Amino acid sequence: MVASNFEASLARVLKHEGGYANHPSDPGGITNFGITIATYARFKGGSVTAAQMRAMPLSDAKAIYKADYWNTLRCDELPIGLDYALFDYGVNSGSGRASKVLHRLLGLAASAAVTDEAILRVGRRKTTTLVSKLCNERLTFLQSLKTWPVFGKGWERRVAEVRRDALAMADGTISPTAPSSTRTVTKAATIGAAGVGAGQVAHIAGAPLSTILTLVIVSCGLAAAGWAGWAIWHRHKQKAQKTAVSKS
Repeated sequence: MVASNFEASLARVLKHEGGYANHPSDPGGITNFGITIATYARFKGGSVTAAQMRAMPLSDAKAIYKADYWNTLRCDELPIGLDYALFDYGVNSGSGRASKVLHRLLGLAASAAVTDEAILRVGRRKTTTLVSKLCNERLTFLQSLKTWPVFGKGWERRVAEVRRDALAMADGTISPTAPSSTRTVTKAATIGAAGVGAGQVAHIAGAPLSTILTLVIVSCGLAAAGWAGWAIWHRHKQKAQKTAVSKS
């Protein structure tokens, strides 16, 4: 059981969920970081606007994911790998459904809340087997939805990536850390934002325009370099994966 796996799991969830969206075929309506407007309204204790959804801080999304999904599914009590697979399933299709599927796989009566007996039985099963079966059930359910023609390709890719990473976590192939791509992109964005902030501070302090522009340009250049580095790494990774698949 690895409690700190929440951060690594959340980073992977956010990679799939993305930012602000308002797809006409999405029954959840407006979302940001994968959080629906209805969920965010409950979190804020009242109705929220589209503008508030756009401005949702990541810290709010993180708090919602921790309380409504990670803790609800008792992921800190699950083996590493299964915790991430169940968490992502809950985020994508509802924590109640994810819990019911887990119980069915364990030979227990369906329960929208993870029970003590489920936690006990999980400890007696092979984690990689549970992860694979959970992902199989998840994909079958998604394929049955009427929105599969719209979102199917993305869902199929997501489940495949969750299966891959969860199995790697379970067998120790990868450590429970945030994906390097996520860390790189975040760092690049942080550098860029810091440059703009530094420019604003310099402006307030009465610095010459040339100094302000230099600060902003240099910081944006660093951010661009970070992004370019990540893009090159990502292309090489995809190429390596395709080569591995073709040889298998």
